[in-house]
Parts: sequence; structure tokens; C-alpha cells
Amino acid sequence: MRKPNIYIVILLISAFTNSLFAQGIRGVVEDSESEKGIELAEIFVLDSNQKAVTDGNGNYKLNLPEGKYKIAAFYLGRQSEIKEIELHGNWETINFTLKPLLETLEEVKTIGKKSKVFNITRLNPVEGTLIYEAKKNEVIAVDQINGNLATNNARQVFAKVPGLNIWESDGGGLQLGIGGRGLNPNRTSNFNTRQNGYDISADPLGYPESYYTPPVEALSKIEVVRGAASLQYGSQFGGMINFLFKKAPEGKPVQFHTRNTAGSFGLLSSYNSLSGNTEKLDYFVFYQRKQGDGFRDNESFESNTLFADVNFDIGDKLYLCFEFTHMDYLAQQAGGLTDNLFEQDPRQSVRERNWFGIEWNIPAIILDYRINDRTKLNWKTFGLVGSRKALGNLERVTQADFPEEERNLLWDDYENLGSELRLLHRYDFMGQIQALAVGARYFRGNTQQRQGLGPAGFDADFQYNNPANLEDLSFSYPSENVALFAENIINVNNRLSITPGLRWEYISTNSTGYYRNMVENLAGDIIFDTTIYESKNLDRSFMLAGLGVSYKTPADLEVYGNISMNYRGINFNDLRVNNTNILVDPNLQDESGYNADLGFRGNYSDFLNFDWSLFYLAYNDRLGALLRYDDAIDGFPRIYRYRTNVGNAAIAGIESYTEMNWSKFLNPQPIHEISTFLNAAFIRGRYAEDNMESSIAGNKVELVPDLNIKTGINYNWKNFSSTLQFTYLSEQFTEATNAKRTATGVDGVIPSFHVLDLSAKYKYKFAQLEAGINNLTNNYYFTRRAVGYPGPGIIPSAGRNFYVTLDLKF
Repeated sequence: MRKPNIYIVILLISAFTNSLFAQGIRGVVEDSESEKGIELAEIFVLDSNQKAVTDGNGNYKLNLPEGKYKIAAFYLGRQSEIKEIELHGNWETINFTLKPLLETLEEVKTIGKKSKVFNITRLNPVEGTLIYEAKKNEVIAVDQINGNLATNNARQVFAKVPGLNIWESDGGGLQLGIGGRGLNPNRTSNFNTRQNGYDISADPLGYPESYYTPPVEALSKIEVVRGAASLQYGSQFGGMINFLFKKAPEGKPVQFHTRNTAGSFGLLSSYNSLSGNTEKLDYFVFYQRKQGDGFRDNESFESNTLFADVNFDIGDKLYLCFEFTHMDYLAQQAGGLTDNLFEQDPRQSVRERNWFGIEWNIPAIILDYRINDRTKLNWKTFGLVGSRKALGNLERVTQADFPEEERNLLWDDYENLGSELRLLHRYDFMGQIQALAVGARYFRGNTQQRQGLGPAGFDADFQYNNPANLEDLSFSYPSENVALFAENIINVNNRLSITPGLRWEYISTNSTGYYRNMVENLAGDIIFDTTIYESKNLDRSFMLAGLGVSYKTPADLEVYGNISMNYRGINFNDLRVNNTNILVDPNLQDESGYNADLGFRGNYSDFLNFDWSLFYLAYNDRLGALLRYDDAIDGFPRIYRYRTNVGNAAIAGIESYTEMNWSKFLNPQPIHEISTFLNAAFIRGRYAEDNMESSIAGNKVELVPDLNIKTGINYNWKNFSSTLQFTYLSEQFTEATNAKRTATGVDGVIPSFHVLDLSAKYKYKFAQLEAGINNLTNNYYFTRRAVGYPGPGIIPSAGRNFYVTLDLKF
């Protein structure tokens, strides 16, 4: 007798629930020529995540609460149509008629939810042939940043991406050093680093360090995807960073853009671009030249970057792009300091003969092909011909540097070729449109690494004294990588989706060559000296899996979660380095683990943008450094770093970003806009108590500040905007034994620090004037203790400095 009552209650609850949302818009999307409904057309609520997809007859339905909306209809190859509506309850019928589009075939991305109120947005569930559903990600709109773009000031550029640990190694922004969740920021090596979707690091698996950073002045946006990116971009723990260059302005055959910057410490920078768009072709070319003296003595740089791309629309389905990048720079490096030297004067230098030179050449071909209305294909082929040269004294900073002594020269040459093929297919299942992305990758690289004695003196003379018989090492490191990957968005209904994914990977890293093993005592006497010939081959294959879940509420908010396996293969820089400050365990093992995220995010009514999430990173067989003491060599003690698999670690925390536009909260169309943002990460990282290495059991994981905050206030009025930004990081250790301080400055704690930056810009017609003061309170601090170049020792960050930029566009 009770069952009918239960059924009645369920029906009543269901009816009540449906009545709450029994309002919105519905209608049909038709082709203007055939007057037939268009299947798979997309209906967006602008500046939100709300969207619907039409059925086989072109019909759609979208639940919405009362309010004013801008609704856009989009279908590839048709002109988009936007309509404004005001919904007062019940259902409104809104029909769209789309006309043929006689323009480029390049995918129109993020027609919805891209608001200009905030410079941080998020990627759509599907972008081109890529899937981002349920992944923690941020998109930085570069043109809305107030900051020193000429020097790629990462503290300002990435100010609203929570949890990032940024190293400040040079005053010109020549190298980007970003880590997070306890991952080493050194040259962003724990992220898969890309530009326009293809790799730019030295060797993504054999040596994943990025010596080249695209000039921020040339970028339209930067995409950051966290650890779950391992399924589509590689196995790394950090995720992916993708730098996207500007494109030619729509409908302009020629546009010239110039930005010229002058600043403290002799900074001079000039960025100039030429671009244009025609019916079947568009192009974008830029050249940037910058130079400076640096904050410290014996510190200077000069760099040149050239980029060109030409894009062709071939027929109605094919889009072809050719790109080429060249970068070179020469930097004098002031070297590291001990703690005592830093406290005496952070601007001083005890090395004046250290130089660093880079040359980078990256060709790329990108092909987009629309097979049909449901299926798209993307094929990228890219290469690298580059070199890295480091000349100077790598000895501890406590040892004197004499001009008459020969210097150490490290020279790497890189030759790489890679190709990635991706396909996205949409299909019907369970009454919903689903999306499947599959892909394959092949990469082959070869690195030649040499180390020996270079000339004495002070000049940047990158020549070996004995090129036929190098004193330290000479190795060849060929590598090969094959990967297959797939992810599938399963839309259970209009709000709930599940995204499983798989990646199979094969990695081969090899080494052939010789190295010299020489040990000296503290008196400078050679204990033993021998040359060792070595050949290694390491092949492995593995499968990674991941799962994401997303639920979008009627109020345009999203609850998301994902878990993804990660893997980091040891590379040749882990295995072999001739540096008296560090010894390497010959039995290193690959690292493995997983990233998990659970978050809540959204952009509400143009006045609130937020992303609050919990994360957990399990890191097994973590590579790290242990501080070792050895007194068994001829009775003389020595302290050194020992690089090995230090043990298992767990890193967990909260990463939160909140931005509030107070003016829009009070008035939908304010004259003056004031907004505040808070980017706060609270992180705990510990080594497992049962680690075999007892000296680190329960210790803090290195490079994990407990508190990482960037906050600020923005003010906009007509064509004027300004930002005051405050940065704070609590103290962090630099190695696993948690040493507080050492005599060499190589190991020890990085003390807590805070920095205040002020920047502003004013635009008038075709001209824009920008200016700012970084480190307004002139704090002396550092973010890094280097083991080798540009140290070893403490690398001080810049004191108070200013910049002025004149931006002209014709």
C-alpha cells in the first residue's frame, strides 16, 4: 500500500523541480539558402558557460532563469547571429537564420563566456580538436594586463593563476621559470611548454627545459592547463603552458604596430610587427630587440626575436599555416652569492667572466582540415635547431676567480623533429552530442653535449682550448617518443558530463660518450682522475589514464573534478653533469604519480569571476637533492649535493582565485570601474614517514611555500587603467634535508618575501602610453638558489625599477 504513495511523492518532487526551471528559450536554427534546420549548430549565452546544440532538425532548447541575455548561434562555415532577449518566465521562441560565411576556416573559438571584464577566462570544453572539459585551466588575455610586458614580467603576467612559484633569474625575462605544487620552476621544465600548440623546449622528454620564452608583447593569450593535461600533451606532472601569438586584424590588408620601452638599469626594448588580412591569406611578422645592464654588477643582456607566420585558406575545408621563429641572446651573468654576501649588498658580484648564449630556430607547419560538419583534423609538424653555450667559473662562490685561469665551457646542440596528428569527432549518443578526440605523436631528438676548458680572460669567447680532446665530457643523447591518446566527453545531459581518457607512451632515451671523473680535496689537490666511457639505452612504455566529471548549474557555475596519472622519465641532465657542487646517483629511477583536482568555478553576472579548488599530488620516487657530508677523501671534508630518488612525497592544498568588479556589482554600466582580485594558495608538502632515506622522512617538500598570495586592485576609467599588485610567498626549502643555511649559498631556505608593483596605461586613438614601478618599496629578496648557471648560490631579484612604453598602431 505504501508504494503508490512513494511514486506519487516522487512524481510531485519531479514536477516541482521541473517547474523551477520550466522557462528559457527554444527554437530552430535554419540555413538561409536551403531553409532547412542545421544539425549540431551551437547556441551560446554570451559571457557564460550556458550553451545548447541543435538536433537533427535544427531544434534546440535551453533552460534559463529570468533576466536579460545576449544569445548567439554559431555553425562552422556560417555567419554567427546574435540576438538580445529579456526573459520574464515561461518559454520564449528565438529562431536563427545563418548565412554562408565567405571567410577563413579557422575555428571560431569561445564565442561565449569570453568577457572583457576580467583578463582571466577559461577554455571551452572543446577547442578545435582539443578537449578541456573538467580540467583546471586558465586563459590569460595579454592585452588586458597592466605590467612590464617588454621584460616578460612573470609576476605580473601570471598574477591571477593560483599556486605558481616563479623564479626571477634575469632582468630581461629571457628565461621563464615557473613551477607549482612543489615542482621545480627551473626553466619551466615540469610543464609541457608550447607556442601555438607545438613544443618549444630543448627536448620535451630528454631535456625539457625552455631556454626560449615568446615575447609577451607578441602574444594574444596564454593558456595554462594543470596536471590533467598529461593525457593530451605528455606525461609530465605540471601540465601545459601554451603561448598563442597574435593574428592579423580582420579586414585590414596592412597594420603596423610598434612598442618602445625604456626603463631602469639601461633597459631598452623595441617591438615592431607587420600584419594583414585578405580573403584567402593573412600574415603576422614581428621583430623584438631588447638590451639592458641588469640590477647587479657584471650583469647585462641583449636579445633578438623574430617570428613570421603566413596562413592560407584553401577551398572551403582546408587551412594551412607556415611559421618560423628565431631567437638569440647573449647575457653576462653575475653569478651567485652566499647568504653573508647577499646581506652585505645584493647588487654585488664576485664573478665577472660568466657568459650565457642561446640560439633557437623553430620551423612549423600547421594544417586544419574539416572532413565534414562533425569531424575535424589538425596536423602539426615542427622542429628545432638550437644551441646553448655557457662559459665561466662554476666553482663555489667562496672560491676566488682569477682572470688568468681557464674557464669552463658547456655547449649543447639540439636537433629535433616532431609531429602530432589530432582528430575530433562529434556523434549522437543518449540523445546528446558527444565529442571524441584521438591523436598520435612522434618525436625524435638528438642532443650533443660537450664540456671542457675555454679561454681565460673576460670576453664572451665560446671556443674550446682543446676541441678534439675535451677535459670534462662529450656525449650524444638521441631520444625517441611515440604516443597515442584519446579522450571522450560523454554528455549525460545538458549539465552533467563525464570525460575518460587514455594515453599510451613509448620513450627511448640513450647516451653515448665519455666523462672525466676527477676529485679534489679542499686544498685543491687531485685525489684521483680518470676518464670513463659510457653507453646507455633506456626504453620504456606505459599507459596513463584519467577521468573528469563536470556539472554546470543553472546559474552558470561549474563543479568539476578530475584525476590523472603522471609520469616523468629521467633525462640526460638528470644522469650526467660535471659540477663540483653536485653528484648524481647512477641508479636513478623514473618518477610516477597522479594529480587530482576538485573545484568550483564560474563567472557570475560580469562582476564575479572565481575558481576555488582542492588538489592532491602524489609523487613517487621523487628526484631531489640531499645534502651530504664526506670526510673519507684524504682526510679532507667536503659538503655536496647528492641527486637521487629521495622518496615518495604527498602535496595537497587549496588553489583559489577570486576577482570582484565592485562597480558593476553596484551599477551594470559604471563610468569608473574598481575591481579587486585575490589569488591565494595554501599548500602542504611532506615526504612520507616511511621513506628509506631516514634523513628526509616527514620533512617538508622543497620549493613548496605554505602560503602563496598575489592580490591587487584595478581601476579603469574610459581609456585609463591601472593596477596595484601585492605578492607574498612564505619561506621554502631548496633541498629535501631542509637545511637552513650553508656556507656556499647553494642550499638553504628561501626566506619569505613580499613585493609591491604599480602600473598604468592610457590609450588615445592609435597611441597608448604605459608606465610602472616594480618593487615599489625596494625590498631586497631572492627567489632562487642556483646549483650551476647562473650561480651557484643566491640569485638576487631586482630592486625598485621603472619602465615607460609608447605603443603605436597604424
